[in-house]
Amino acid sequence: MYELMQAFATVVECTSLNRAAKKLNLSQPALSRKISRLEQELGVELFERTGKRLKLTKTGETVYEYALEFRGLHSRLLETLAAEQSQKRITIGASLTTLQATLPELIRLLIEMEPNADIQTITGKTHEVVRLVESRTVDIGLVASKVENETLHCVPLFEDRLCLVLPIQHPLTEHDRIDIRQLDKLPMILFSRGTWYRVLMDELLRRYDVYPEVKMEIDSFEAILRLVSTCRTATLLPRSYLRPNLLEDNELMRTDIPELADVTRTTSLIFTDFPGLNPLAKRIVEKAKAHFAKELWE
Repeated sequence: MYELMQAFATVVECTSLNRAAKKLNLSQPALSRKISRLEQELGVELFERTGKRLKLTKTGETVYEYALEFRGLHSRLLETLAAEQSQKRITIGASLTTLQATLPELIRLLIEMEPNADIQTITGKTHEVVRLVESRTVDIGLVASKVENETLHCVPLFEDRLCLVLPIQHPLTEHDRIDIRQLDKLPMILFSRGTWYRVLMDELLRRYDVYPEVKMEIDSFEAILRLVSTCRTATLLPRSYLRPNLLEDNELMRTDIPELADVTRTTSLIFTDFPGLNPLAKRIVEKAKAHFAKELWE
């Protein structure tokens, strides 16, 4: 019915079947059939036909008023549906450091909160994520740092630090306390050079004049865990990734070294303007703040 009413309203507004057909991208015979079908369904005559001229009947004037209401209702319906869909849509910019631990947990929270959420992610380096948030290309950004930027809001989620990870049968596990100097010449698998975590490691080790025997350099936390277990070496990894099930499945244990306690980095959510965020983005910011504040990885 809406399609027929829309065709009828267009004919009235164009005052010509020919002009209305062009506007609707229809042939004139096809449009004439639509008008005839509407008259049949309503059981009334909408036009007085004198040759090629059309003149609205009194009833046709009444139907035109309802056709305008149909059009308005249809527009409001589409706007309402679009608004509802936007409330379930979110785009997240995520820095590379967050991909293997924090981002999956954030997405899990989103799906738990809104099972039908339309989640899009764009990844990049921290400065690239900042630009995505500034340009509003993404709703929120997830980065492993505190962002000092006058145009952005930064919500810290948790403090992360490096931990020593060892196979459960490693000789160092027999020590009650491990000093960082015991890592000197120790066979290790480390994160790839140039990443934030590797920069932290190298700076810390140089400070104590410690130089482990680096067997491999890999850019995947999960691959490092599997290889550390297989090769019976050691590694330094961020605490946020070391969930109990991962350690247990790979027969590994986490050991805190006192010298690592002060080497921390803050993982944060960034966005431009909280009142201006779409509803789903607002909800996940609040939920993430509460969730990560529980220090899940203690």
